[in-house]
Amino acid sequence: MLYDHKIDWKSLIKNFNDFPKKGVIFRDINPLFRNSAAIQEIAKQFIHQEEVSKIDYIAGIESRGFTVASLLAKNFNKGIILVRKVGKLPGKTMKKKYNIEYGSSVIEIQDEAIQKGQNILIADDLIATGGTAIATADLIEEMGGRVFGFAVIIELVYLKGAEILRNRGYDVRSLVKYYD
Repeated sequence: MLYDHKIDWKSLIKNFNDFPKKGVIFRDINPLFRNSAAIQEIAKQFIHQEEVSKIDYIAGIESRGFTVASLLAKNFNKGIILVRKVGKLPGKTMKKKYNIEYGSSVIEIQDEAIQKGQNILIADDLIATGGTAIATADLIEEMGGRVFGFAVIIELVYLKGAEILRNRGYDVRSLVKYYD
């Protein structure tokens, strides 16, 4: 099935002003996930079938990225690597500290999840300033993997995170772009 031009992606995203803090507009994709037609189309929008064989795993960034990664993984018969907040994964992990809009944080991946040379597609719900995405890419590369690209539902163009990633040579694909 080809792209369904009748899906109005932005209409499926609800905006909450002043959440989680004053001056921030939170873009809620939960209504999009409740729409079965949208769910069926998500994976088809990010990756062309001929590219699927180049991907070894899909890394989902906690927490809404897990849902996006699951949709892609199911459609393309790939496994998922969980990128979690520190302290959420058992066993030995590799960690990366990074800055985000509201402070700093640490992400981690289980140390045996990525083998040298594997191609990893990174999935998340949104790219804002790019802090989490950049940290995830850096961590994957430090572990020996190669970043195939990024698949996100929302790109906040005005915060320039995706632009930073593209300037670093990464392919960033998004369903919806907000310019302000």
